Amino acid sequence: MITPLDIENKKFNKQMMNGYNVEEVDNFLDEVLEDYEKNYRELTTMTSKVEELSGNLSHYKNIETTLQNTLVMAQTTAEEVKNVAKQQADQIIDEAKKQAEEIVRNSKNSARKTLDDLDQQINLKEKEFDDLKKQFDIYKAKMESLLMSQAELIKEINKDD
Repeated sequence: MITPLDIENKKFNKQMMNGYNVEEVDNFLDEVLEDYEKNYRELTTMTSKVEELSGNLSHYKNIETTLQNTLVMAQTTAEEVKNVAKQQADQIIDEAKKQAEEIVRNSKNSARKTLDDLDQQINLKEKEFDDLKKQFDIYKAKMESLLMSQAELIKEINKDD
Protein backbone atom coordinates (compact mmCIF):
# COMPACT_ATOMS: atom_id res chain seq x y z
CA MET A 1 0.00 0.00 0.00
CA ILE A 2 1.29 3.46 -0.84
CA THR A 3 1.84 5.55 2.25
CA PRO A 4 1.49 9.32 2.52
CA LEU A 5 5.28 9.50 2.82
CA ASP A 6 5.62 7.74 -0.57
CA ILE A 7 3.41 10.40 -2.16
CA GLU A 8 5.27 13.19 -0.44
CA ASN A 9 8.67 11.89 -1.61
CA LYS A 10 7.60 11.12 -5.19
CA LYS A 11 9.73 13.05 -7.73
CA PHE A 12 9.19 13.30 -11.49
CA ASN A 13 11.90 13.55 -14.13
CA LYS A 14 11.95 16.90 -15.89
CA GLN A 15 12.11 17.06 -19.68
CA MET A 16 13.45 19.83 -21.80
CA MET A 17 10.23 20.30 -23.76
CA ASN A 18 6.62 19.39 -23.13
CA GLY A 19 7.40 18.71 -19.46
CA TYR A 20 5.00 19.09 -16.62
CA ASN A 21 4.77 22.34 -14.79
CA VAL A 22 6.67 21.50 -11.62
CA GLU A 23 4.62 23.85 -9.47
CA GLU A 24 1.32 22.42 -10.72
CA VAL A 25 2.51 18.85 -10.17
CA ASP A 26 3.77 19.74 -6.68
CA ASN A 27 0.49 21.51 -5.82
CA PHE A 28 -1.53 18.55 -7.06
CA LEU A 29 0.64 16.08 -5.14
CA ASP A 30 0.17 18.21 -2.01
CA GLU A 31 -3.62 18.00 -2.43
CA VAL A 32 -3.48 14.24 -3.08
CA LEU A 33 -1.16 13.80 -0.08
CA GLU A 34 -3.49 15.71 2.21
CA ASP A 35 -6.55 13.69 1.16
CA TYR A 36 -4.61 10.43 1.22
CA GLU A 37 -3.26 11.13 4.72
CA LYS A 38 -6.80 11.83 5.92
CA ASN A 39 -8.12 8.58 4.40
CA TYR A 40 -5.08 6.66 5.67
CA ARG A 41 -5.67 7.91 9.23
CA GLU A 42 -9.38 7.12 9.02
CA LEU A 43 -8.66 3.63 7.70
CA THR A 44 -6.19 3.05 10.53
CA THR A 45 -8.74 4.30 13.05
CA MET A 46 -11.47 2.11 11.61
CA THR A 47 -9.17 -0.91 11.51
CA SER A 48 -8.34 -0.36 15.19
CA LYS A 49 -12.02 0.02 15.99
CA VAL A 50 -12.86 -3.23 14.16
CA GLU A 51 -10.08 -5.03 16.06
CA GLU A 52 -11.34 -3.58 19.33
CA LEU A 53 -14.90 -4.63 18.56
CA SER A 54 -13.73 -8.10 17.55
CA GLY A 55 -11.98 -8.34 20.92
CA ASN A 56 -15.15 -7.21 22.68
CA LEU A 57 -17.18 -9.79 20.76
CA SER A 58 -14.70 -12.49 21.78
CA HIS A 59 -14.98 -11.31 25.38
CA TYR A 60 -18.78 -11.59 25.26
CA LYS A 61 -18.52 -15.06 23.72
CA ASN A 62 -16.25 -16.05 26.62
CA ILE A 63 -18.83 -14.68 29.03
CA GLU A 64 -21.52 -16.70 27.24
CA THR A 65 -19.38 -19.86 27.50
CA THR A 66 -18.73 -19.17 31.16
CA LEU A 67 -22.43 -18.66 31.77
CA GLN A 68 -23.24 -21.88 29.93
CA ASN A 69 -20.65 -23.75 32.03
CA THR A 70 -22.11 -22.16 35.15
CA LEU A 71 -25.57 -23.27 34.09
CA VAL A 72 -24.37 -26.86 33.60
CA MET A 73 -22.77 -26.81 37.05
CA ALA A 74 -25.97 -25.38 38.54
CA GLN A 75 -28.02 -28.13 36.91
CA THR A 76 -25.64 -30.82 38.19
CA THR A 77 -25.80 -29.40 41.69
CA ALA A 78 -29.57 -29.13 41.49
CA GLU A 79 -29.83 -32.81 40.58
CA GLU A 80 -27.57 -33.83 43.50
CA VAL A 81 -29.63 -31.93 46.04
CA LYS A 82 -32.94 -32.44 44.27
CA ASN A 83 -34.85 -33.76 47.29
CA VAL A 84 -33.53 -31.14 49.70
CA ALA A 85 -33.58 -27.96 47.55
CA LYS A 86 -35.61 -28.62 44.38
CA GLN A 87 -37.41 -25.29 44.45
CA GLN A 88 -34.29 -23.28 45.19
CA ALA A 89 -32.28 -24.98 42.38
CA ASP A 90 -35.05 -24.38 39.82
CA GLN A 91 -35.15 -20.72 40.75
CA ILE A 92 -31.35 -20.31 40.37
CA ILE A 93 -31.40 -22.05 36.97
CA ASP A 94 -34.24 -19.86 35.71
CA GLU A 95 -32.47 -16.68 36.80
CA ALA A 96 -29.17 -17.80 35.27
CA LYS A 97 -30.91 -18.57 31.94
CA LYS A 98 -32.58 -15.17 31.90
CA GLN A 99 -29.32 -13.41 32.64
CA ALA A 100 -27.46 -15.42 30.00
CA GLU A 101 -30.13 -14.73 27.39
CA GLU A 102 -30.19 -11.05 28.25
CA ILE A 103 -26.40 -10.75 28.11
CA VAL A 104 -26.27 -12.65 24.81
CA ARG A 105 -29.12 -10.58 23.37
CA ASN A 106 -27.53 -7.32 24.50
CA SER A 107 -24.13 -8.40 23.16
CA LYS A 108 -25.56 -9.37 19.79
CA ASN A 109 -27.56 -6.14 19.53
CA SER A 110 -24.53 -4.07 20.47
CA ALA A 111 -22.28 -5.89 18.00
CA ARG A 112 -24.91 -5.62 15.24
CA LYS A 113 -25.34 -1.89 15.85
CA THR A 114 -21.60 -1.30 15.87
CA LEU A 115 -21.11 -3.27 12.66
CA ASP A 116 -23.97 -1.36 11.02
CA ASP A 117 -22.35 1.93 12.05
CA LEU A 118 -19.01 0.79 10.65
CA ASP A 119 -20.66 -0.30 7.40
CA GLN A 120 -22.21 3.14 7.05
CA GLN A 121 -18.89 4.84 7.71
CA ILE A 122 -17.11 2.59 5.23
CA ASN A 123 -19.79 3.27 2.59
CA LEU A 124 -19.34 7.02 3.09
CA LYS A 125 -15.56 6.71 2.77
CA GLU A 126 -15.91 4.60 -0.37
CA LYS A 127 -18.20 7.26 -1.88
CA GLU A 128 -15.69 9.98 -0.99
CA PHE A 129 -12.94 7.90 -2.56
CA ASP A 130 -15.00 7.38 -5.73
CA ASP A 131 -15.68 11.13 -5.91
CA LEU A 132 -11.96 11.87 -5.60
CA LYS A 133 -11.23 9.30 -8.26
CA LYS A 134 -13.76 10.94 -10.62
CA GLN A 135 -12.25 14.35 -9.95
CA PHE A 136 -8.81 12.97 -10.73
CA ASP A 137 -10.06 11.44 -14.00
CA ILE A 138 -11.58 14.78 -15.03
CA TYR A 139 -8.38 16.59 -14.16
CA LYS A 140 -6.36 14.01 -16.09
CA ALA A 141 -8.60 14.38 -19.17
CA LYS A 142 -8.25 18.17 -19.02
CA MET A 143 -4.48 17.89 -18.75
CA GLU A 144 -4.33 15.48 -21.70
CA SER A 145 -6.49 17.82 -23.76
CA LEU A 146 -4.29 20.76 -22.82
CA LEU A 147 -1.12 18.86 -23.70
CA MET A 148 -2.58 17.77 -27.03
CA SER A 149 -3.61 21.34 -27.91
CA GLN A 150 -0.15 22.59 -26.93
CA ALA A 151 1.42 19.93 -29.12
CA GLU A 152 -0.78 21.03 -32.03
CA LEU A 153 0.27 24.66 -31.48
CA ILE A 154 3.93 23.66 -31.51
CA LYS A 155 3.35 21.71 -34.75
CA GLU A 156 1.70 24.77 -36.30
CA ILE A 157 4.61 27.01 -35.20
CA ASN A 158 7.11 24.49 -36.65
CA LYS A 159 5.19 24.40 -39.96
CA ASP A 160 5.25 28.21 -40.20
CA ASP A 161 9.04 28.28 -39.66
